[in-house]
Amino acid sequence: HNPPLHRRRRHRHHLLPTTQFQIDYPSFSFKPTTTTTTTTTITHYKLFSNLSSSPLTTITTTTTTSSSSSLDLLAHHLSSSDFRRADDETRRLLIALAGEAAQKRGYVFFSEVQFISPDDLRAIDRLWRAHSGGRFGYSVQRRIWEQKARCDFTRFFIRVGWMRRLDTEVEQYNYCTFPDEFIWELNDATPEGHLPLTNALRGTQLLTSILTHPAFDEGDETAAAEESESEGEGAEMTRERPATVRRDFNPDYSF
Repeated sequence: HNPPLHRRRRHRHHLLPTTQFQIDYPSFSFKPTTTTTTTTTITHYKLFSNLSSSPLTTITTTTTTSSSSSLDLLAHHLSSSDFRRADDETRRLLIALAGEAAQKRGYVFFSEVQFISPDDLRAIDRLWRAHSGGRFGYSVQRRIWEQKARCDFTRFFIRVGWMRRLDTEVEQYNYCTFPDEFIWELNDATPEGHLPLTNALRGTQLLTSILTHPAFDEGDETAAAEESESEGEGAEMTRERPATVRRDFNPDYSF
């Protein structure tokens, strides 16, 4: 049983998206690779591109064995517009990339996000943007958080649709409950930046660590330009919101 992403209760402050465009990207594989020499064994967690040629070299002869789990499954879910499963797979990948402690625990501590390679996070983000017309992805969320929400998480949650307005005379919002109150399809009513989800049940430190990761420091302007171009090709798709690894473990949704 997966606990809800957000608790159904009111808060005064923060605890705190079908059109596709195609980009060409190489086939990536996340490979926990063990390289064994006569004197030492080194384990690397790295995302390798089939187009890159950067073999591991040592002075002595090496024997390399890999137990791989790739981005192909994430790409498959996204290309099929199965955003619910893509969200689950993204969470699983982050846990795997964060290291052994996160894998054993089943969720990521905010302090472990720094250990995730920028290339890995960019590859995941690139897939989300490619299969959502530039409307989903961490870099999209970062732009909204910085430019439209002015780094205020309450504004951010409302804008990306993670909070819903209550039917009250006074303007009030409550957190959406997982999974029923989140949107798992891409249409005109889906808020920009709605996916992938990051749980803020324990606070916003994890989300902050992802949005401020060095992976998204470079190319922010390019990403924003791509998103603006994709949005300009059709009708306006963004709705204005109120301004107030292993496969043998099950991710904990309190991640």
